[in-house]
Amino acid sequence: MKVSFAMWKQAVTVMPRIEDAEWKGLDLVSRWLISTRFAAIVLTIIGVLVAGLLAFRVGGFSILIWVVMAVGLVLAHATNNILNDLIDYKRGIDKGNYFRDQYGPQPLERGFMTAGRQFAFAAANGVVALACGVVLVFYRGGVTLPLMAAGAFFVVFYTYPLKYFALGELALMIVYGPLVVGGGYYVLTGAWDWNVVVASLPFALGVSATLFGKHIDKIDMDRSAGVHTLPVVIGTVPARAATIAMIALQYLVTAYLVAIGYFTPVMVVIAVALPGFFKTVLPMYLKPAPAERPEWYPADRWPLWYVGSVFRFTRRFGGLYVVGVVLDTAIRTIFHVGRAG
Repeated sequence: MKVSFAMWKQAVTVMPRIEDAEWKGLDLVSRWLISTRFAAIVLTIIGVLVAGLLAFRVGGFSILIWVVMAVGLVLAHATNNILNDLIDYKRGIDKGNYFRDQYGPQPLERGFMTAGRQFAFAAANGVVALACGVVLVFYRGGVTLPLMAAGAFFVVFYTYPLKYFALGELALMIVYGPLVVGGGYYVLTGAWDWNVVVASLPFALGVSATLFGKHIDKIDMDRSAGVHTLPVVIGTVPARAATIAMIALQYLVTAYLVAIGYFTPVMVVIAVALPGFFKTVLPMYLKPAPAERPEWYPADRWPLWYVGSVFRFTRRFGGLYVVGVVLDTAIRTIFHVGRAG
């Protein structure tokens, strides 16, 4: 079994499409990255970075506690993704040519793992995530336990029943806003700051927009399978409009934070992501998806249509948002600039 750094890099950036023979030759790290859908977990890492940077601004940063928190949240996300595949498979959703196996290999559907091994895999990730949470509870106390309990609730119940009853998108907004960034800031500093929660929204909105894109792409499959995601409930056109609105809100909320002095104008760096929005995301979301793949559209992305563009935009926006917060922190540290409370 040869270590494949090339596969590690691929699995961190996209959902690799592999076959059985290739899976058998992969190293354990590659298998973990693929089966946990690590390309999406990168979004959690961005959220943890934002929490750490905001804590650093007020002198509340501890590298050791941040690492424990980062490991715990990454493995909690991994546990959720593994359980998502397991539950949907057991409920008969991920069968045949269902959407999940089109954008990346579903380990159970492909026969890469048995259900028992998949459950053990989820449990192993979950136990380490829980251990990290326990360390943080003993370290910080206060509302850390309720925050951890809320996170555990979403990990276990996101796939069912929340996702099945139009609550999955809201759950993701809560997780990536108040829980990951707001809660992470609290663990590091010992203080709850509503400005931090607001500062988490531009990032959380991007993650929710990505989930909307995925659910729009599989709206017909979900409807026929009885999975009532929010796009299924409100329809394709309103869901596409909501996705555009969430991206607009990312910029409006950031502008508000600059206006009140919580951030400096250096956050304008997020505007670098706008050309990609106007060139790819907006034109695609203003029109229905084509029935057949256009010649210019990459074959390896089809039949995905909406999720790819917004996923790439969200990762780019999230990276630029982190850069902005880094620059903002540096300016405040060097020039002793104050901030709004």
